Amino acid sequence: MAERQRGGGGAAGEAPEDRKPQSDEARSAFTPPLGVPLPPPPEDEHPTSEFAVPEGIAPELPGEPEGSAFTLPAGAVAPDSSTTQSTLLPGYTPPYGMPKVSLTKDTPWQDRMRTMLRMPVGERPAPERAAKQDEPGPPVPRVLDLTLRIGELLLAGGEGAEDVEAAMFGVAHAYGLDRCEPTVTFTLLTVSYQPSLVDDPVTANRTVRRRGTDYTRLDAVFRLVHDITSQGLTLEEAYRRLAEIRRNRHPYPGWGLTAASGLLAGAASMLVGGGAVVFLAAALGAMLGDRLAWLASGRGLPEFYQFVAAGLPPAAVGVALSALHGYVDVQASAVITGGLFALIPGRALVAGVQDGLTGYYITAAARLLEVGYLVAGIVCGVLIVLYGGVHIGGATLNPEAALERVERPVIQIIAAMLLSFAFAVLLQQERHSVWVATLNGGVAWVVYGALADTAGLDPVPATAIAAGLVGLFGQLLSRYRYASALPYVTAAIGPLLPGSAVYFALLNFAKNELNTGIASLTKAAALALAIAIGVNLGSEMARMFLKVPGEAASRRAAKRTRGF
Repeated sequence: MAERQRGGGGAAGEAPEDRKPQSDEARSAFTPPLGVPLPPPPEDEHPTSEFAVPEGIAPELPGEPEGSAFTLPAGAVAPDSSTTQSTLLPGYTPPYGMPKVSLTKDTPWQDRMRTMLRMPVGERPAPERAAKQDEPGPPVPRVLDLTLRIGELLLAGGEGAEDVEAAMFGVAHAYGLDRCEPTVTFTLLTVSYQPSLVDDPVTANRTVRRRGTDYTRLDAVFRLVHDITSQGLTLEEAYRRLAEIRRNRHPYPGWGLTAASGLLAGAASMLVGGGAVVFLAAALGAMLGDRLAWLASGRGLPEFYQFVAAGLPPAAVGVALSALHGYVDVQASAVITGGLFALIPGRALVAGVQDGLTGYYITAAARLLEVGYLVAGIVCGVLIVLYGGVHIGGATLNPEAALERVERPVIQIIAAMLLSFAFAVLLQQERHSVWVATLNGGVAWVVYGALADTAGLDPVPATAIAAGLVGLFGQLLSRYRYASALPYVTAAIGPLLPGSAVYFALLNFAKNELNTGIASLTKAAALALAIAIGVNLGSEMARMFLKVPGEAASRRAAKRTRGF
């Protein structure tokens, strides 16, 4: 506009003929007329805003920056490779994801795999064996087949459902299958692998048809899983070793197992006050029952009938000695009690209660139902003979006489160790673990005797405390040798089994004294439950003293439901 006015001033000095009249469009209402000077320019080029602070009023101090959901709160430390979740605020999820879980291979594979098994799938650490660009991925069908075969041997050997799942997950994870979910029930093994969220899952299963007690094979499978998860065996090497494990024969012959059952029954009869004649009679009855059970097994009869057959000879020997009470002074009740010690399924009972305490209720219910059927078979076999002997043969079986406990500490400790030794042989344990289980059984009986006999404690809590020490020592020994805890625990609880309580219940049933029989049977059930809970509690206490594989990977368990 100033240029235009200067141009206008210059036009006044020109000739009138050169001046042209301006049109009305060239004029503006905001243009000063000719001869009027322009107004001075404003001092401040920025006009005043209604949001400006008036003069004389101090401006407000700048406030704190507004927080963000992705900003570290005050006092928090930014996570790095050395920061774990325990150093952060409680309930705080880092913006950069969860800290990396360090699962070192120095700890036993049972603890490492159980830790990852209880994690959500998204928080599990990736396998260390990452496939290269030019190498194909893991052979999924072969890995799943190997996983199922290893789980089958462990479940058939009596291992708990949680340890079987941990072993299956460890094998699959070691060969690169990170998104893998194993599932174990009483007779069915299932494993599912999903490569990614958009791929279809691959699922395989295997049914366990036969179960047996061979702890030598169980230890070999544990060592195989340890080598796979820690030393990186190839699939061919793992299959070769698995085939060798399945081909291996039992370490003890058949006649050795029969002799071990006789030794177990004889040692058990000495625990309840028997002498040398009672020892021989109980051993004879148990060996006859073992051979009769083998005959029934060879004919294809179910286990229920095998236990019925195994319970007949010990009861028959005891009734026969009771009928000769005028000629031979023998404690017949101790003979029958010794035979019952050799038949009570303590291994299945402990495994069933352990599965229930760790949350595998379907497997636990199936195992306990199996124990119920086996005990019912024993009851049928022994009760048939007792009923015939009491009501037909005139046998005088007095349970009160058998209740008279004779304190013979040295003899009873030796008998308890012999019982554990024979039990370990029957379980087909390796020779180096037989002696450890024998010592563990002797310690258990010493603790029980000190609490029940010397201190006068009730037998149920005394049994639970002694079984807890068995589980504690067994778990520590198994972690030291990277092996299963069953060989160090199952045989050691043999002296604590409620053989005498079961016998008293059956004898009272045979005499039609139902109230007394039910009371004795309830006591036997309480003692059996105390053994199982004590063993499991001792194992959990042992894990408390072991090195946890990573602070952020602590063992997670289900929360208490609080009634809903």
